[in-house]
Amino acid sequence: MTAPSWVLNGIEYGNCNCDYGCPCQFNGRPSSADGSCRYATFTQIYEGRYGDVNLDGLRFAWIGGWSGPVHEGGGEILTFIDARADDRQRNALQRTVLNEDTEELKTHYAVFCAMCTTIHEPIYALIEMVVDMETRVAHAEVPGIVVSDVEPVRNPVTGKEHRAQIVLPEGFASTLMETASGTVKATDRVKLDFTNTFAGIARLHMTDQGIVRHQ
Repeated sequence: MTAPSWVLNGIEYGNCNCDYGCPCQFNGRPSSADGSCRYATFTQIYEGRYGDVNLDGLRFAWIGGWSGPVHEGGGEILTFIDARADDRQRNALQRTVLNEDTEELKTHYAVFCAMCTTIHEPIYALIEMVVDMETRVAHAEVPGIVVSDVEPVRNPVTGKEHRAQIVLPEGFASTLMETASGTVKATDRVKLDFTNTFAGIARLHMTDQGIVRHQ
C-alpha cells in the first residue's frame, strides 16, 4: 500500500541549549555547557494536506534532546498534536511528524526520529503560538507543560537589537533562518530549562519528498 503524499507550508521556530549561532548549523558539536543537544520546536501550518486530509491552520510541537550531537543517536522526542484537530487530522500530523510516511532521511523529522531511541506517545493539547519572523519575536505554550519565548539578540553593551541570518542552500529543514534569543521551560517527560540561548525562525515548505527549494 502506497503511503499518502503530504505537504506543509507555514512557519516554525526552534530553540536549543547552544550558544547563539548553534554549531549544529555548521556540522559542529553542540556548544552547550554539558555538550548535550536539547531543543523545543513549534510549527504553525498555514496550508497543509496529508492525502485528502486538510491540515490548514493546525499546529504541532516537539521537544527532546540528545546527550551529545544528534548524529551520535540515543535521543528522545515528545510531540504535541493540536487538540483542535479531528481524528483524521491527528493521525495525519502524527504520521508526518514521526516520520511514518516520509522518504528516508529527506526531512528533518526523518533525521531526528532516526537518531532517537525513545519516542514518547504524543500528547494532544491546545498549542498557543504567535511568531513574527521579521521582528524575531515569538511565544508558544502548551499550558502546564512547556512555555517558550523568543526575542531578538541584543548588543551586550548598547542593548540594540542585533540581526543575523543563517543561509543553508542545502538545508534539510529550511534554506534561510533568522536567528534570535530563546528561553524554554518544560516539565513533562522531557525536561528543558534554558535561557538566552540560540533560537531560529524559518519558513516551512516541506513534503514527503523533502524541502521545497524556492528559486
